[in-house]
Parts: sequence; C-alpha cells; structure tokens
Amino acid sequence: MSTVAPAVQPVSPAADDRPDFENVKSWKAPIALGIFTVFGFLLFVAFGREGVSTMRLSTTSDLIQLPDLELPTLLTGIVISVLLLLITGVSAALVQSRRKVPIWLIAVFAVLFLIGFLAWAAAGETIPVPGLLFGSLSLAVPLIFGALGGVISERVGVVNIAIEGQLLAGAFTSAMVASLTNQPILGLIAAMFAGVLVSMVLASFSIKYFVDQVIVGVVLNVLVIGVTGFLYSQVMAPNAALLNQPPRFERINIPLLSEIPIIGPVFFRQTLIVYIMYVAVAVVYYGLFHTKWGLRLRSVGEHPQAADTVGINVGRTRFWNVSLAGAIVGLGGAYFTLGSVGAFGKEMTAGAGFIALAAVIFGRWDPIRATLAALLFGFATNLQNVLSIIGSPVPSEFMLMLPYLVTIFAVAGFVGTSRGPAASGKPYIKS
Repeated sequence: MSTVAPAVQPVSPAADDRPDFENVKSWKAPIALGIFTVFGFLLFVAFGREGVSTMRLSTTSDLIQLPDLELPTLLTGIVISVLLLLITGVSAALVQSRRKVPIWLIAVFAVLFLIGFLAWAAAGETIPVPGLLFGSLSLAVPLIFGALGGVISERVGVVNIAIEGQLLAGAFTSAMVASLTNQPILGLIAAMFAGVLVSMVLASFSIKYFVDQVIVGVVLNVLVIGVTGFLYSQVMAPNAALLNQPPRFERINIPLLSEIPIIGPVFFRQTLIVYIMYVAVAVVYYGLFHTKWGLRLRSVGEHPQAADTVGINVGRTRFWNVSLAGAIVGLGGAYFTLGSVGAFGKEMTAGAGFIALAAVIFGRWDPIRATLAALLFGFATNLQNVLSIIGSPVPSEFMLMLPYLVTIFAVAGFVGTSRGPAASGKPYIKS
C-alpha cells in the first residue's frame, strides 16, 4: 500500500508581512501647498497693497477687442488666499484618506497663486497679458527645442549636458549660412547639421569609448563656446555685413486662429520656427509612446541588456537617436539668430542649454511636461522684464530664481516622484 504525499504548495508571505506601498501616506504635496499658502497670505494680505490692478487682454491690432480686467488688489489677494487654503485642505484630506493628490488640483493652485501674485505686483499699474504671454513663448522656444533633445537623449540612455553647445553651434552656423545665402531656410538646415555634429562627438566618445558622459558634455560646451567666440572675433565681426546679417523669418498669421482673443496673438502670429516647434513637440511625444521606434528607444534607456537580448543594437540605437536630438536642439539655436535677435553674438545662448536640462528633469523626462516646464522658465524671465517696466517692487533676482526653486520642489518629489531612465548615463558594455 503506497501513500501519496500531499502536493507541496509554495508558501507566500502573508499580506500583512509585505509593505503596502500603495497605502503609504505621502504628505509632500500638502506640505508644499501649505508653504505657498502661508507665503501667499503674508504677501497678498498681511503685506497687501491698495489700488486697482489692471489686466489688458487685447492689443490694438486684434479683431475682437476685450475690455480691460480691473481687480481690486487687496480684495483679490484675500479671495485668492482663501481659495489656496481650501485647496491645501482638500489635498490634506485626500492624503489622509490614502488617495493621491491629482495633478490638476496642483495646477489650479498654481494658476490661482499666479493671479494673486500678478494682482499684488501690478497694484495701480497695467499688465499687458498678450504681450506677457507672447514674450514668454518667444523666450521659451529655444528652451523647448533643447528640452526635446534632452528628453530623447536621456530616454535612450545618454545624458546630454552638451545642449548648451548644440544651441550655440546652431545659432552661429545659421547666422553665417543665412547671411551668405540670404536664405533663412538654408540657415535652419545648417543649424540642424551643426547640432548633429556636436551630438555625434558626444555619442562617439560616450558610446564607443565609454568616456563619462557628463565630462564629455561639459568639454563640448567649453569647446563650442571657445570656437564660436574665436570665429566671431576673428572672422564674423570684421565682416559683419557679409557674415552676420541673416534675414529673419517673417511672422505668419494663421487665418481665423490668429484672431482668437489672447490665444491668437500669442500662438498663431509666429514665425516658421515656432510652428515647427509645435509639430516637433507632438511628433516626439507620439513617437516616444506610441510607435515601435519609441518603444525601442525607451527600452535601450531603461534596460539595455534586455533590449540587446531581443536583437536591438544598443550602440547604434543610442548613436542615431542622440544625433537626432542634436538636430532638434540645433533648430532652437537657429531661433536666436533667425527668429529673435537677428544676428549672432558671442555666448548669446547665456546658459539656455542648462535651463533646458532643468526643464527635462522638472518635466520628468516627458516631452509635454518638459515643454510646460520650459514655458514656465520663459514666463518667469519675461515676467521679470514686464514687472521692471511697470515699476513693481518685486526684485528681479527673485523672479529669475523662482523657476529653479520650483524645479527643486519638483525633483524633491513634492509634486510626484521624479525618476529618470534607469540606464541613463551608464555605458553599455556587451558581455
């Protein structure tokens, strides 16, 4: 007589023994909102300003004229402070019930805080809203191109510190080629080639020779600054009439869309480069998350060994996508000379590449979010210019500091976790 032993069932740990990460309370968002609420109350109410803040909503060339919006400064500050307090309370209640604070609630909080700040800063003065937004978008265009290039590079596993050099190379090359040919389109194409050239150097050293990517990027930035500065002083400046007077792209007004109040003058009375930027943001986002190309790119940046196992050439994928990122960043460099300033100046990018890199981190390596982060940087910079014109008491240094402060909060996780691609910055050595 034989006995059959009962089948041994795998023992799984009890549910109580496993950490329940989903039910862990994270008070980061309510704490951050609470800090800004206290700051807003002190600024808008305790140190509130008397008077009327006027928001001009239309320009003289608009087909549809909107009346100016007049806000009583102190009353607006009180109402905004109460709303901020309510949103902070709602976020705390959500966390207490182990629910996530939705991003739209944080966005509403940010918009309300901005309205309160503008009303406080413009007491007794007028802020031209279309001009403020138009200038913000203009300042953000090269940052958006740089951020898109940074997202592609880091998603494929290469830290692109050389965005600054790619922007500067694109600006220099586009100015020279467009001046010689009197064709801004050719200058735009030349800027893309210049960005690709810088990116290929970065890709070659970091992918083939396993040199530290951050060091290569920093060296390339210094190299491009030196080369363009030397050529500007020795070649371009002495022959400025021939080499540094590029034709600028004319503004193109989109019928009907350009006549929409506020939105039309800002988004649909722009140059060709800005319209290319709109398309680039949509294409990069769709390509990264909805195509086979994007899936392969992201797999190489997250787990290159697994990608190699299924037949993806990791080195080649990284090389050509970093080169593509350089072409996109080069377009941003061309905007300086062909869409904005109209001539090349020594070190004219002024750290825009590093701001674009901050936008990549702030945007959590997502094209749409990185674009919004770049717009935030452009808005803060232009707001500083507008407030200085109307004589606001806000120090200009504070406005320049604000986007970086918000980035620190974002990276610290106050508005959600911020984790880059797992293999970003790590060379892949095939075993």
